[in-house]
Amino acid sequence: MEGFVGESFERVCLHHVLEGLRDGLSHFSHASRVALLYAVDKSGPLRVHDPQDLLRGHELKLREFFLENARWRFARRVKGDAVEFLDTAHLRDIQLAGIVHFGGRSRDMAYQLWFTEEHPDMCSTGPTSRWLEYAVRLVAQCFSVPSLLAIDSAGYVIREFAAHAVRDHLIDERNLMVGMDSGLEVYPILDAVLGISKTLEEGAWPRGKLVFVEPADIPALEFMARFPDDEQPALGNLKHVRKLLQSVAGSNRKLVSDGKKVLGIVFGELPRSRIAADFRGGHGFLRLGDNTVCSFSDGRFQSTTRRANLVQLEEALIESELAPSLHPTLIHVVSTIVHSAGEGKHGCSLILDLNDPVIETSGHHLTEPLDLSNPLQLDLAKSLAKVDGSLHVGPDLRLHGFACLMDGRTFGGESRARGARYNSALRFTAERENIIVVVVSADRPVSVMRGGADLTAAGAHRKAPVFPRMPAFEDWLAEAD
Repeated sequence: MEGFVGESFERVCLHHVLEGLRDGLSHFSHASRVALLYAVDKSGPLRVHDPQDLLRGHELKLREFFLENARWRFARRVKGDAVEFLDTAHLRDIQLAGIVHFGGRSRDMAYQLWFTEEHPDMCSTGPTSRWLEYAVRLVAQCFSVPSLLAIDSAGYVIREFAAHAVRDHLIDERNLMVGMDSGLEVYPILDAVLGISKTLEEGAWPRGKLVFVEPADIPALEFMARFPDDEQPALGNLKHVRKLLQSVAGSNRKLVSDGKKVLGIVFGELPRSRIAADFRGGHGFLRLGDNTVCSFSDGRFQSTTRRANLVQLEEALIESELAPSLHPTLIHVVSTIVHSAGEGKHGCSLILDLNDPVIETSGHHLTEPLDLSNPLQLDLAKSLAKVDGSLHVGPDLRLHGFACLMDGRTFGGESRARGARYNSALRFTAERENIIVVVVSADRPVSVMRGGADLTAAGAHRKAPVFPRMPAFEDWLAEAD
């Protein structure tokens, strides 16, 4: 490489791609970090581009894989402009806990392995892996034909890759199921799903299921009602399809489409290779067969399952004196109530009182506490959560009160950016021991408080420097020692 095509080009190109990838994944999932291990030349040094320390803590395994056997150098050189992706055995050997990764080789980039976070509430890691695959392709292309114009636009291109990542995942998985001769065009399906999800009918968001099946599978479907050929609504007629969804809302019936038109209403078994859109009001889920691929809301695809992540609660219970045998049931109780509040968009708070006997609270008390291990009484608790105030749950897994007030004195740990329910929980837990409070905001965020601190408040990732240094792998390891 000559002129600007050298170390400066290398740094600028990789920085643009990584930042675009990080920004795109942060919108598709939660705030995400991205890292890259790469070698421009097969005989040259392996370098690390990890501006936010995603790979810190994994040095031991990385050292073993890249230094102690150096298997990554042994592959044959790629010819032409092809990109050769790392095989599954290679990727499996370097799997890191809580991290999604993908890599490849090309003539002008001997080795690249991309990493990003695997968030606990991901529907599937498939689209994220396809996103990393595109990063491999994009870098290989930039290094194959070095261009300032190309690297200037590379970050913008990969940032907006969400729909393409979902589409690529669907195509790859369906190719394994039905082969390469699929009759379904995925892009029009994804466009229709997002379009329908934003189409109101008499002020209501869409509900119901719309499934897409191979034209060859249509004769085997169990139709309850089939539309004449000349009256089948085109999939692109979003308003018409939205109206028809009303006929299957709240039932096991489904609208069926061949990817071009809506054919009718079906019931019963469906092909394993079907793509299904499950509209649930303001959001929905996209599935391939029985597997959820992603969710969608606000006109875009997202990786989230839209269920509360209660990892911090699980960790807090492990540190508590509550019998471990009770942890799964308590987590189930909290998850059920939290999910109901999130779906109902009314918010709520739960006081998990691990004291014996439970503390005194101000609110509505019950002559006989509700046994929350009983599904009927748990269902009642979900409704009581709608009443202003908190649910008071004891270590006996019973509901001792509802509409309870959380009082406490103001202190420095409060957040003016949050509401009264959130700050009341902080004050309440700051002054009481063996108390955990779970707060669900009306707009879905879930917080877990203990000892006056929000356990779910993620520490801010260190801001990535502009065009950071990309040290050799050995130097990067030495920095951790």
